[in-house]
Amino acid sequence: MSEFHLHCFPESGGCYKAALMLALCGADWSAQWVDYFNGETRTPEWRGRVSVMGEVPVLGHGARRLTQSGVILTHLARHFGRFGGEEEEVLRWLLFDNHKFTSYLATWRFLLGWADAPDPAVVAFFRARVEAAFAVVEAQLDGRPFLLGAAPCIADVSMQGYLHYPLAEWPLEHVRFPRVMAWRDRFAAMDGYAPAYALLPGARRPGRLT
Repeated sequence: MSEFHLHCFPESGGCYKAALMLALCGADWSAQWVDYFNGETRTPEWRGRVSVMGEVPVLGHGARRLTQSGVILTHLARHFGRFGGEEEEVLRWLLFDNHKFTSYLATWRFLLGWADAPDPAVVAFFRARVEAAFAVVEAQLDGRPFLLGAAPCIADVSMQGYLHYPLAEWPLEHVRFPRVMAWRDRFAAMDGYAPAYALLPGARRPGRLT
């Protein structure tokens, strides 16, 4: 039996954050596909058995069951002694990621690829928010390879969540953000790395842009 067990589905960047961290740390882990699109996580049975929040990722580690990607990444960083950093700065960027960077990018990608007849004005609104968040990270990466300096921390891992899906799924003008794309490439060159669809198991629901 694996030391870690991850409930996940392949389209989720939140799940990829946890899976990527496990892979980069060389963890002994297994994964269980969750039928998210057909509502498995929203059933009373699943909420009672797995997580009251009705969300994934959910990481099992011994007797513990951890939810929310930032909590999972923090737990893994402490367990493996890797991807740490100054606590307040790491937390600052984790919160920025979950409030702005991942939040807007995930919603915009979903509207483009999987939502039924999204309102073009809403799509444009989220794209503008994505571009603003990317501009913040582009500026932060000026003169440093990772968010806090020479080495990656879990905030870096967290922000990679949606960057390693096919570029067609989040069609920004990527040339406008060369530091972000170079940062993405640095993760792709790390030992243990695999892109999202190669790392996360289970049946995929192809989006319109896939």
